[in-house]
Amino acid sequence: MEMSKKPLTNQRIGNILIEQGLITPQQLEEVLKMQSAGNKKRIGEILVELGTISKEELFGVLQYIYETEYVDLSTYVIDPEVISLIPEKVALQYRLIPLSINDNELVVAMANPLDVYAIDFVRGHTKIKKIKSMLAAEDDILSAINSYYELGEYKDIIEKLGTEITFKEEEDEDLQKLEAISKGAPIIQLVNLLIVQGVKDRASDIHIEPNESGLLIRFRIDGMLHDNRILPNRIKAAIISRVKILAKMDIAERRLPQDGRFQVKFGIREVDLRVSTIPTVFGEKVVLRILDKSKGLIKLKSLGFLAEQLDQFKSIILKSYGIILLTGPTGSGKTTTLYAALNKVNSNEKNIITVEDPVEYKLNRVNQIQILPKIDLTFANALRSILRQDPDVIMIGEIRDTETAQIAVHAALTGHLVFSTLHTNDAASALTRLIDMGIEPFLISSSVIGVIAQRLVRVICEKCKEEYVPSEDILYGLKIKDRLNNDSKIKLYRGKGCSFCKNTGYYGRTSIYELIVLDEEIKSLIVTKASSNVINELALKNGMKTLKDSGMEKALQGITTIEEVLRVAG
Repeated sequence: MEMSKKPLTNQRIGNILIEQGLITPQQLEEVLKMQSAGNKKRIGEILVELGTISKEELFGVLQYIYETEYVDLSTYVIDPEVISLIPEKVALQYRLIPLSINDNELVVAMANPLDVYAIDFVRGHTKIKKIKSMLAAEDDILSAINSYYELGEYKDIIEKLGTEITFKEEEDEDLQKLEAISKGAPIIQLVNLLIVQGVKDRASDIHIEPNESGLLIRFRIDGMLHDNRILPNRIKAAIISRVKILAKMDIAERRLPQDGRFQVKFGIREVDLRVSTIPTVFGEKVVLRILDKSKGLIKLKSLGFLAEQLDQFKSIILKSYGIILLTGPTGSGKTTTLYAALNKVNSNEKNIITVEDPVEYKLNRVNQIQILPKIDLTFANALRSILRQDPDVIMIGEIRDTETAQIAVHAALTGHLVFSTLHTNDAASALTRLIDMGIEPFLISSSVIGVIAQRLVRVICEKCKEEYVPSEDILYGLKIKDRLNNDSKIKLYRGKGCSFCKNTGYYGRTSIYELIVLDEEIKSLIVTKASSNVINELALKNGMKTLKDSGMEKALQGITTIEEVLRVAG
């Protein structure tokens, strides 16, 4: 955007927007009338809300006016020690937040970078003479203040931890001192706060990552990782040791990966945490997988199946024998679908046994086995014993090798209903994967009754959901009009971003599915060792909806966005 180079500081923002051709005088007049009628928001904010200009266009003008840079706070992780330089009341009063300090210069994000009173106050309070102000959206500043100041306990606890863990040599750490600090009240409080905040923010995983500047805390929310905060380097070893103590790991062993688990309670709410550590060049990285048992099992109808797919899935899981395979990458919701299916077929008349790694949720009247490779309790060995336990239904967490696949096929052919998972990109590929594992094609066609591929897509936040009309290029490129077979005006939905969804525009996830029910035609293709592409073409001809098709239907229903469907389904 070209602009004149004359000073623009004292000119009204409305006139500048007119000069740059971004709005008309009539549009400015309408906004001024809205302000006169009681709308207390600024001209720029109102214009962005009305959709007259974009946020990017507004801040492109503002950063030129203020002669400073614009900073996107959503990409920033601020050191808590920098946050502690400015009290929360001051940050709220002047609509600012400190970002970093380098070479005795404090960088501050401000809604009004020309507020000399605010800058003077910060200079006097912090005793730092050089203050660099940067432009940021007021809403983003308020959101950052809420994020960094709402858990003020972090700062208080860190201040109590005056003792720094020192290393005599790389492998010679004062373990007794470290263990004592790890079991001390401040570190216990700090780790508890991380877990509480993770659960509160609906995180599925908490990542504790050491780097040069400290300990980066990241939360995976709705499948996406978000930076949360950085903790000081001096408490890095104590934090990691505290988590390892909780998970009953060896705190002296820092060179090898370790696994463990522990449980915490919030009132009547129970949460299981699976812990994994790996050594990195900056120390051990820890990942805590959060399994919130209070959420309970999701029912089949709530998983995300389209109506026709749900009917097909119910029809195959109610059969008395055969293999039902679920496929998809790690974290695509396969275990949730399996548990929902087991819950549906569970009854007093059936003996259900599972072999899992790990057992994520306890199911009533289901005999669940946790595999333990260290003592040779593998999927294959456990399955051999299960078949002597008179089962009706068997669930195998994952088919990882030929031996497990052979036993699963044998179980299905001898009158058992078998559920299991594989890692392939689509449903058809799961059938050819079994052939690649050495299973005879005629055995696959005789035993497998259904294959499902699935992914998780984020759901549009209901609090900030908005309707929009997509461009003709998008409609043509994605063949959306072809799906509806009419010329009506197509409307889609998206989330603007709000404090409820942490400005992501999404809140929660749902599944999209691709389901192949094996008929005689597909069985014939399997016997001839047809490729997955040929099987897929036949399934499409017979009415199968692909992952992308299922996702697009959800986008048209206003459940998710086109961008989200393309992100996970291609």
